[in-house]
Amino acid sequence: MSTVTNKKNTKTRQTFQFDAVVIGTGPGGEGAAMQLAKAGKQVAVIERHESVGGGCTHWGTIPSKALRHSVSRLIEYNSNPLFNDGDRSRHLTFSDVLTHASAVIRKQSRLRGTFYDRNGVKVFHGEASFIDAHSIKVTREDGSVDQITTKQVVIATGSRPYTPADIDFDHPRIYNSDSILSLKHDPKSIIIYGAGVIGSEYASIFRGMGVKVDLVNMRDRLLSFLDAEISDSLSYHLWNNGVVIRHNETYASVEGRDDSVVLHLESGKKMRADCLLFANGRTGNTDMLNLQAIGLKADSRGQVRVDENYKTEVDNIYAVGDVIGYPSLASAAYNQGRFAAQAMLSGKCPSSLVEDIPTGIYTIPEISSVGKTEQELTALKVPYEVGRAQFLHLARAQIANTQVGSLKILFHRETKEILGIHCFGERASEIVHIGQAIMQQKGSANSIEYFVNTTFNYPTMAEAYRVAAINGLNRIF
Repeated sequence: MSTVTNKKNTKTRQTFQFDAVVIGTGPGGEGAAMQLAKAGKQVAVIERHESVGGGCTHWGTIPSKALRHSVSRLIEYNSNPLFNDGDRSRHLTFSDVLTHASAVIRKQSRLRGTFYDRNGVKVFHGEASFIDAHSIKVTREDGSVDQITTKQVVIATGSRPYTPADIDFDHPRIYNSDSILSLKHDPKSIIIYGAGVIGSEYASIFRGMGVKVDLVNMRDRLLSFLDAEISDSLSYHLWNNGVVIRHNETYASVEGRDDSVVLHLESGKKMRADCLLFANGRTGNTDMLNLQAIGLKADSRGQVRVDENYKTEVDNIYAVGDVIGYPSLASAAYNQGRFAAQAMLSGKCPSSLVEDIPTGIYTIPEISSVGKTEQELTALKVPYEVGRAQFLHLARAQIANTQVGSLKILFHRETKEILGIHCFGERASEIVHIGQAIMQQKGSANSIEYFVNTTFNYPTMAEAYRVAAINGLNRIF
């Protein structure tokens, strides 16, 4: 790092190798790097692993959704008499379906790598740690070290599974949501501790493969942030498929044996299975960054505080994605990266995340929602009505044999304004965006009557909106 003195200005100006360095190449880091590069800035990214994409591509969103897709197709094959004569179901091991997921991961990583090449972003592979607010050390896998200087920094290091010290995650039968992707044997039974989004998704995946699943939930209902009817639908569907759900339970200890794992619960119960997946929370990846060198401190969850412009307490350092907490979604993180880059360029975010961020949960079937739940509207004393469409009544669902599920529209009785969309069933994460688009319209343009007055392709799953809208409007008197 050097200094240049301008004769017309007595202030000293520092010059750096890069205008900005982004630590992490997940959705948040990619969004920031691309926005800055397209603005003509000299940008570098630091990725601790050998290929770009971050946890989203390699351990989280992409592999779990690829697994889910493969298992969903397996269920469809085994339940369709056109393909299966009923004598014997097709069986796939976890390793079999991981093969497909691995191919998707490679394609995604290669694609994301081309973005950095095309936009002239320098990629450093190694572990980043701060020397000071403008200097970063990059330690490569072979132990060699690079030191780079930068005017601004974006921390986008993501998160990792929470792993309590009293559980032996080195045991070959005890996994977290990252290490489960290295599962090699073919378990007949599994205990999943933690019934949040990740735990519920993996419960669906393993049960779809014919594995006996015990799902341990620390709360009194599954995914309690969802609309109660949707949460109940998921509980019933898992129960109906043979998943044993144990609510209001907390582990006391985990005992790893040569041939099994025994989970001891605080209630005195004991459970045994071939393996255990611990899926209870995540921790921000900030402990390796040497934050104390720049005067930053992460909280107990490894997260750092930012302002409305995604700036930390250090003026030239920003943070996005899982390391800043809610909403901890890949979709939101990419936009956070873009918005942080805009603030770095102009001093202020010209945009912000939409208030109603859609939730996508890739259980089998899927769950997706946006806006208020019935419980929230009741508590707020909003006079709302409900319009429903059951998938079993839709021609497209009958053709595709995806008749489990429904669409629910919540709307204001007087203004007809759409207040919430809740969907349970195949393709729910796609279906919800139609309702989201109308919800985001201003004034009278946000109206459930849009779905009655619009002609939809037939047969489609989108037709559920017309059916639900008519159903809801018929309830008004």
